[in-house]
Amino acid sequence: MTPSFPPIRMTGAMTLRDGELQHRSLAIANGRITKGPLPEVDLTGYLILPGIIDLHGDAFERHIAPRPSAPFPLHSALKATDTDAASNGITTAWMAQSWSWEGKMRSPEACVALLTALETYRAQAATDLRVQIRCETHTVETREHLLATIQKHSVDYVVFNNHLDEALTLSLSNPHEIALWAEKSGRSAEEHMRLVQTACDQAQDVPRYLCALAETFDTLGVTYGSHDDPDGETREAYSMIGAKICEFPTTRSAAALARAVGDPVLMGAPNVVRGGSQSGNIAAITLIEEGLCDALVSDYYYPALAQAALHLVQTGILDLPQAWAMISSKPAEILGLPDRGLIDYGKRADLTILNATTHQIEATIANGRLSHLTGEAANRFLCAGTENRFAAE
Repeated sequence: MTPSFPPIRMTGAMTLRDGELQHRSLAIANGRITKGPLPEVDLTGYLILPGIIDLHGDAFERHIAPRPSAPFPLHSALKATDTDAASNGITTAWMAQSWSWEGKMRSPEACVALLTALETYRAQAATDLRVQIRCETHTVETREHLLATIQKHSVDYVVFNNHLDEALTLSLSNPHEIALWAEKSGRSAEEHMRLVQTACDQAQDVPRYLCALAETFDTLGVTYGSHDDPDGETREAYSMIGAKICEFPTTRSAAALARAVGDPVLMGAPNVVRGGSQSGNIAAITLIEEGLCDALVSDYYYPALAQAALHLVQTGILDLPQAWAMISSKPAEILGLPDRGLIDYGKRADLTILNATTHQIEATIANGRLSHLTGEAANRFLCAGTENRFAAE
């Protein structure tokens, strides 16, 4: 783990505290937000915001295998993911790793390999990297393996998803997409559809499987939810077994049901930035405008988190404190992280520092360590007269 730099006070910036931008200095020491006269760095012209918390991102997959046939060692992939996240203001990030019948990079074996590599890498990580397991519902035979993995590696977040309907629909309407899907896993379309049928054959055992997992998750303190709920009935069924997080609902009815029963709704930040879903599902902005979305996640593109928050401000949908809460304090609340998500005394020193003019993220501080530093902000810190040892990327 990179060392924290010596105590320092940042002055001159606008700081997001207590739900509003304040012209107020901010001091950090020993990885925490603190008080007292300390050596100063002038950050006039900057915004100091709570560090971004990403509850679901799979951009790390591109660092593992930039091309399907060209995988890289997991250690180098984690380092690249760490750097990627930090340069985009992210201080805590869950990597969404599949546990699926699909095999290859989405297999249980790939999930265990990632968790094992992360345990080794974590000591040098600048970002608080974690793993969210995306558990395919039709993996009944892996129950004991899944639970043993979750306990061994202290996994704290699981979501259920079911891609079988999508596969069956595509096999009839767009066989070419099935061929591409199969190619990513190194198999033919025919082999892929045989796996789909084998998974479908487990259907009668799936409800009992999910309930058993839910019961154990409650005992272990694992937070869990579901992914891509297509309608209110599906969301209600998941909510009833305790899978309270509604991740990427594809329709308004699913999001509305979640809101009615008090389940938090997560949507993809790229959906906001691009003006709609790349899959043709409900637009995230529509749900945000209707008060049916609680937090945003990076999905497949880390830069989209800050971009989405700023887009919501620029379009007048939300003010900055409200928009930034969707990528900081709200995610912290949803995953039960009381030590971050807000700038306040005693909290972790997790900060995202933006140039107020360009909106470029020029510095990221994670647990009191500089994980990213560039541009004019680098000049300010380096000329502050301190003898800091930075861990900047």
